[in-house]
Amino acid sequence: MQRRIYGIETEFGVTFSFRGQRRLSPDEISRMLFRRVVAWGRSSNVFLENGSRLYLDVGSHPEYATAECDSLIDLVAQDKAGEAIMRELVDFAQSQLAAEGVQGDIFLFKNNTDSANNSYGSHENYCIERFEDLSRLEQVFIPFLITRQLFAGAGKIVSAVGQPVRYAMSQRAEHMWESLSSATTRSRPIINTRDEPHADPELYRRLHVIVGDSNMNEFATFLKVGTAAVVLAMIEDHTTVLRDYQLVSPMAALRSISYDLWSERTVALVNGRDMTALEIQDDLCERAEQFIRTRDLPADQMLAVRLWREVLDAYRRDPMSLADRVDWIAKYQLIQREQERSSCPLSDPKIALIDLLYHDTNPARGLHYRRQARGLVRRVVTDAMIVDATATAPTTTRAHLRGAFVREAKKWHRDFTVDWVHLKVNDEMQRTVLLKDPFKSVDDRFERLLLSLRRDTSEGLPE
Repeated sequence: MQRRIYGIETEFGVTFSFRGQRRLSPDEISRMLFRRVVAWGRSSNVFLENGSRLYLDVGSHPEYATAECDSLIDLVAQDKAGEAIMRELVDFAQSQLAAEGVQGDIFLFKNNTDSANNSYGSHENYCIERFEDLSRLEQVFIPFLITRQLFAGAGKIVSAVGQPVRYAMSQRAEHMWESLSSATTRSRPIINTRDEPHADPELYRRLHVIVGDSNMNEFATFLKVGTAAVVLAMIEDHTTVLRDYQLVSPMAALRSISYDLWSERTVALVNGRDMTALEIQDDLCERAEQFIRTRDLPADQMLAVRLWREVLDAYRRDPMSLADRVDWIAKYQLIQREQERSSCPLSDPKIALIDLLYHDTNPARGLHYRRQARGLVRRVVTDAMIVDATATAPTTTRAHLRGAFVREAKKWHRDFTVDWVHLKVNDEMQRTVLLKDPFKSVDDRFERLLLSLRRDTSEGLPE
């Protein structure tokens, strides 16, 4: 598959405090955030005009799922638009609390663990060809996901009973328990195999990757999804010979690599070889470079391979030179500077605060955004592109139809129901359009449905 559909689902962490003391529970704050959503959508689970889905997930986590994207740039813009949309909800809720005389600040974090070591996810979705043999995923894709922490990890201070406090590349590594499973919370797998294609099931399946960290850095998001897309293209192309990288113990390797910041230790492969994370990534990147020379892949995927090589070479020379592109390295640099300044250990509360504030989505407080404001972060989209993505769906996928339908239905004050594949007008006719092709952004049936939304002029113009 050359053209591919991508999506990212992000669960946010929330807290509310006044002078360092927690005043309201996450559940209370999350419901406060969604007051505005429920007011117009009559639900805490809605689809927006930019084609995305916004909802309140289990555990009081606000969740934003991007619209379907077939461009990596669109995906990054949509992902960042989710932060912007959530910040608008925070601002509204903050004003409501102030009006009610409640003092304190709402904090919205784009991270993956809280102070009680509960984990919440950042899930990637890839539309792939329908095939039932998942062995190539275990041999190639899962080892790729486990080792891509080198550039995709968000970084975390890990404190466990009986263990010294350590710094890890990945926030999710300690919370994964299987390679492949249909479960998501009971026994978190690297790849969730539940078959929900949200498309024609005879042609496609949706690969649901739940091992990834939430990235603040736009470059890291672009690279982790772009490289994954190329690896999947190689797996789908059965004429491409790929080495078997299947790991003896995937979960042990995931955790070991997370703590092996400079890729010095090897992990055992089923074929008897021992390789470092860098060696596995380097080998896969080399094969991807050969692959794109003879394949007509989209330009953004070709760019992802070139950037992949750039990052691996920079990591080999000087990992800290990637602080402008890799979250875990940027955070580690901040931590090191604080340790040098105040001679404090990793267990110091000041370090824990840095670990948390790096993910604060408030541009005035968040350490990532403060670095970005100083020109220390390599970006791939502009602020204007993010603003546009908050209101407009990608124009080249099914999301364009969904976003236009939601916009028109709200404009004409019509009762409607929307999900990933259905658009429905809730009236006596119950008109419904089924959109099984996620790549299709034009549909005659949709145009007729759109016309049916418009009320007769005798009913008056929209407000």
